[in-house]
Amino acid sequence: MTLHDKALRIKAIVLDIDGVLTDGRIGYGGGSDEEIKFFHVRDGHGIVLARRAGLKVGILSGRASAANERRAKELKLDFLYTGILDKKEGIELLLNDQDLAPEECMYIRDDIVDARPMALCGLAVAVGDAVPELDRIADLRTRHSGGCGAVREAIEFLLKEQGRWDSLMTRYFDL
Repeated sequence: MTLHDKALRIKAIVLDIDGVLTDGRIGYGGGSDEEIKFFHVRDGHGIVLARRAGLKVGILSGRASAANERRAKELKLDFLYTGILDKKEGIELLLNDQDLAPEECMYIRDDIVDARPMALCGLAVAVGDAVPELDRIADLRTRHSGGCGAVREAIEFLLKEQGRWDSLMTRYFDL
C-alpha cells in the first residue's frame, strides 16, 4: 500500500505531548509546583485545520499534567488519554472508545516506547528529532522537530494527500 493510499484511510490523528507537541523539555520553578511546557502555535493551528476537515484529533500520553489538560481544552481536542504508561494498551483502549480501526489512525511519536502502537496504526509518523529506531516502523519522518512545527507538517501532508488542503485555505486566500 502506498503512503497516499494509507493517508486516504485516516480519520483520526493521535498525538503525544512531550517530544511531539513540545520539544520534550519540562520546566519547574517560578514558585509553582505545576510543570511548564511550551507549545508551538502553528502546531495548534494545524490541529484546528484537521478538525475543520472533519478529522478527530487527540492525545495519548504517558504523562498527566495540568498543562496537558489546558492545551487539550484550548484546542477542543476530541479525546485526551493521559497517564497511560503502556502505549500499546492505551492505543487499544483509544481505538475501542473512539470506534476507530487501527488503519484509520495517524500516530505521531518520538520515542521507543511508541514503537508497538506505531506498528498498529495506519500511518506512523516520527517527528524530525525522534529516535532513529522508529525509522523501522515510521511511514514518514518530519523535517521539523517535536514542538517546532512537526505536528503542523504532518497534518499538512495528510490534508494535502486527502485533497482537503485547498478548500481549507479558501478561508485565508482566494485560491
